[in-house]
Amino acid sequence: EKAIHGVAMPRSYLELTLNPKDNELDYINATNFNCDIILNPDLSTFRILPWTEQTARVICDSFTVLGNPLMTSPRHIAKKQLSQLQDNGFSLHSAFTYEFCIYGITEVVNSKTISFPAATILNNHDQTFIQELIEGMYYAGANIESFSSSSGPGQMEITFHPAFGIDAADSAFTFRTGIKEVAKKYNYVVSFFSESGLYNSGALSHSLFEELSDIGKNWLSGLLAHTAAISCLMAPTTSCRKPYSKYSKESKETVNAKWAYNDNSCAFNVKCHGGKGTHIENKLSSATANPYLVLAATIAAGLDGVKRGLRYDDILQEENHTADLKHSSVPLKLEDALVALEKDSCIKEALGETFIRYFVAMKHYELETEEMDSERNKCLGYFI
Repeated sequence: EKAIHGVAMPRSYLELTLNPKDNELDYINATNFNCDIILNPDLSTFRILPWTEQTARVICDSFTVLGNPLMTSPRHIAKKQLSQLQDNGFSLHSAFTYEFCIYGITEVVNSKTISFPAATILNNHDQTFIQELIEGMYYAGANIESFSSSSGPGQMEITFHPAFGIDAADSAFTFRTGIKEVAKKYNYVVSFFSESGLYNSGALSHSLFEELSDIGKNWLSGLLAHTAAISCLMAPTTSCRKPYSKYSKESKETVNAKWAYNDNSCAFNVKCHGGKGTHIENKLSSATANPYLVLAATIAAGLDGVKRGLRYDDILQEENHTADLKHSSVPLKLEDALVALEKDSCIKEALGETFIRYFVAMKHYELETEEMDSERNKCLGYFI
């Protein structure tokens, strides 16, 4: 019955409510949050979870009771962009890479919650946990390519095998949820949140081409042209934008997003080694970003570059003659990135004005309450 008719759920469970100022969210009235939405299961994502008993998961798409897609649903937005890509004769082959932290069980000391990083080389510390995680993820639909230690204590890096279409984001979404469930069995806590002094990065490697052809250059140029706008979807919190400053030693409001061949220090690293064919590694993203939004924003920007035949040489030339925000620059402040997103008519049209207005309003609300919620933010890592 649920597979056919869907699962009814209050809309407020999926769209957070806030106290709007100056009617900034007047397009969503109070009754909308009290009505039901319908979750329709995508049965192709049905997987039995091996790390628990008699349980399976299925990813659902959200609709209104009238059958219209929920315009704020990140998965819907990603699928819409993939459809646009297909209509233009392309398909996207992509994979996510994540850094995250694994902590030992939390303890309460003097009413404060603290946690301890797990061993730096976790692989040698708890092979049973790693084995169950990798095997479990494979059966849950997230095919892991590598799992290794990263730079910080308890910090790990995971990469997935590339997949076509929405499967890449589904794999990332599955992993982010599943690893916390597996870790709990072993008394670990997993966090993707970027804490002070330790940055958890996220990257999207993707390709439409076997070499950086003219279409590939157009795609890369689209990414550079819309970097300012899409950066707030890829690094959606204040703390996860701080590493952007590593692209420049000068103190400024923005930094240039650069690209190069086989250079991991660049925002867009064009890799052409390792037998995978040439692909672009988008390193703007943070591990806290929603994988569906990262996928959607990447397609929207890249496809615009292909449609308009953009070339990065032209973009650099245009930058030299404008006093406004440079096309390939990254605002260091989240507030400035939100302004760039609102001004970018191409990205706004691609992702939908309803979503953009909702996203911007939510982010402004978070910025306004950031100082008051400092204690909450200390524990936020357990939930992201």
